[in-house]
Amino acid sequence: MTRITLEQRIAASPAAVYAYLTDAEKWRSWQGERAEITAEPGGIFSMVMGNGMNARGQFVSLEPDRLVSFTWGWVDQPGIPPGSTLVEIELESIEEGTLVRLTHSSVSPDEAPMQEMGWRHYLPRLAIAASGRDPGPDPGPG
Repeated sequence: MTRITLEQRIAASPAAVYAYLTDAEKWRSWQGERAEITAEPGGIFSMVMGNGMNARGQFVSLEPDRLVSFTWGWVDQPGIPPGSTLVEIELESIEEGTLVRLTHSSVSPDEAPMQEMGWRHYLPRLAIAASGRDPGPDPGPG
């Protein structure tokens, strides 16, 4: 299995970034058209992309302003079934705001390039939204 690790600097506090990872309305501003989020261990994570693909999982761990982790997978997509991978998003306070370190683990080698492309598209959109700007309509990662 493959592990994807990416970093993004965001000109916003860890508390501001954390809100964009734990509130459905804020999540939608940077990724997806619909989201259902119950930000507590065992709570629901569900997000529907503009192309209709639905990611679903459960929250595993939440440490306010420091860490959000949840399982991830696609409904009706056999390569990564719902809940079959783990996304961990660490938030580190830095002088210019927050360093976000996203690790997506247990991804099959066949699926890793597509997942990495997606996160490389969405982390900059998170940076724009969390810093108080509008990332605009989402054209999707590819």
